[in-house]
Amino acid sequence: MNTTILKTRRLIIRPIALLDLDYIHELHSLKETDEFNTLGIPSELEETKLLLEKWVFENNKEFATHFTFAVELNTGNQTIGLTGINLGKVKYKNAEVWFKFHKNHWNKGYATESLKEILRFGFEELHLHRIEAGCAVGNIGSIHVLEKTGMIREAHTRKLLPLSSGWSDNYGYAILAND
Repeated sequence: MNTTILKTRRLIIRPIALLDLDYIHELHSLKETDEFNTLGIPSELEETKLLLEKWVFENNKEFATHFTFAVELNTGNQTIGLTGINLGKVKYKNAEVWFKFHKNHWNKGYATESLKEILRFGFEELHLHRIEAGCAVGNIGSIHVLEKTGMIREAHTRKLLPLSSGWSDNYGYAILAND
């Protein structure tokens, strides 16, 4: 069971819970956060609930390989986004990270701060060798976050992401434990 709670100077990063349903549904329903997201806007609350239940189930496995966290401001229980780390094959000691923040909290350094902590968690507590991330080539905000955390662009994959606007190219980023 994932009881990991991570803290930074301004944030609390905690496992998501079923009580987060309304916030997650709102976050996934915003056209601004949907622009570069492959999930799409949920048609109804029940769709979001099924996704949340899957994430909570994955978090609570005895040997979790998918960790999904809510990101809160440490000044008063206000959830501002989501982040996660999904482990790859054990032999490769790798994982993929992701993040999604409410538009009201963009350009304040929260995504960078939370991702740095997730990377630290991955390397120091999960003992990973390599952590990867991907983003649409037009997603300038995410590109900046990934690069500010020290991740290096390693790939440009053509027409990989099925976005609401059509197929998008993807940039692949990675960071190694010894970077």
